[in-house]
Amino acid sequence: MDRPVESALPLVADPEPVSGGTSKTLVGTAYRSLRRDIIEGRLAPGARLRVEHLKDSYGVGAGTLREALALLVSDALVVAQDQRGFHVKPMSMADFRDITQTRILLECEALRQSMRHGDDVWESQLVAAFHRLDRAEKRLDGTPADHFDEWEERNREFHQALISACTSPWIRHFLGILYQQAERYRRLAIMRKPIPRDVHSEHQAILDAALAHDSETACRVLSEHIGMTYEAMKHLPAELFTG
Repeated sequence: MDRPVESALPLVADPEPVSGGTSKTLVGTAYRSLRRDIIEGRLAPGARLRVEHLKDSYGVGAGTLREALALLVSDALVVAQDQRGFHVKPMSMADFRDITQTRILLECEALRQSMRHGDDVWESQLVAAFHRLDRAEKRLDGTPADHFDEWEERNREFHQALISACTSPWIRHFLGILYQQAERYRRLAIMRKPIPRDVHSEHQAILDAALAHDSETACRVLSEHIGMTYEAMKHLPAELFTG
């Protein structure tokens, strides 16, 4: 439960207004800005996040910034270390391999459940999500830097639609975390294109197998699709990673 702003004031001297709604808005804005800068690499993996410097860059007080950083710790994008403050979570191939393998295990099980329980509504929502993704993929091919955020959102929606009929809320919850953790790696793979890849065809194969309720084929092509990003990352320079 959030602590009332009034009780925090004696400990933190933030200059911004102290109403509960305003405070939460400022924290949310700082959180989104920091998260975007971490995902896009402006705050480098492993970089120290000095509150006294960042509060001016993001236009908020120290207390607000610490609350935003605490949310990013919960997202596992920031690491808090005793006596050493906050750091951007490092990136490494070992970390991404673990994310990838765990995601494949869970997403294949979630997809199997979705195909078992999915009805006409599930199928229609999946097709609609694929068509939105298809349009975003065409724009991404032209200017990746301008359209990555749109593609990332549509890609997330497609993968969510795939597993939306999964009966386990915990599996869906953990997959959301894993998808978010993979975003920094996915951005590098999409932007730098280290290997030739037809992502549209990969998504089409997943859609076709899912609509056919062919669980064996669907899980195979989904596993290959998720694993391909890890394979692509192996071709990028080692200096992009820390840890």
